Amino acid sequence: MVLLYADEGFPKVVTGLLRQFGHDVLTVQEAGQANQQIPDDQVLALGTIQGRAVLTVNRDDFIRLHCMSPDHAGIIVCTEDLDRQRLATRIHEAIAAEESLFGKLIRVNRPPAEKSR
Repeated sequence: MVLLYADEGFPKVVTGLLRQFGHDVLTVQEAGQANQQIPDDQVLALGTIQGRAVLTVNRDDFIRLHCMSPDHAGIIVCTEDLDRQRLATRIHEAIAAEESLFGKLIRVNRPPAEKSR
């Protein structure tokens, strides 16, 4: 079980699926931070204070934040994937392979589209 903090743009369906995998997921909405335009660095700081790795599809900004200050509880940047079950499974597998997420940037990319024969 991993402590996760889903930012405002992260798909709610995926947070539910990650909970089914046994992860403790807190969303920005559940934390009372929705619709407040909270800067990404503050989202990361709140996650870090709570010992939660941030889940996001906002790849560029959170990769930049990781490079500026890798002292955080973890960042999981995801490529948008409309197959929500596949995305949740890929996140679960990526974090299960890690002993700790502290200070790590985990990239979960959508698999390439299969070519037609």
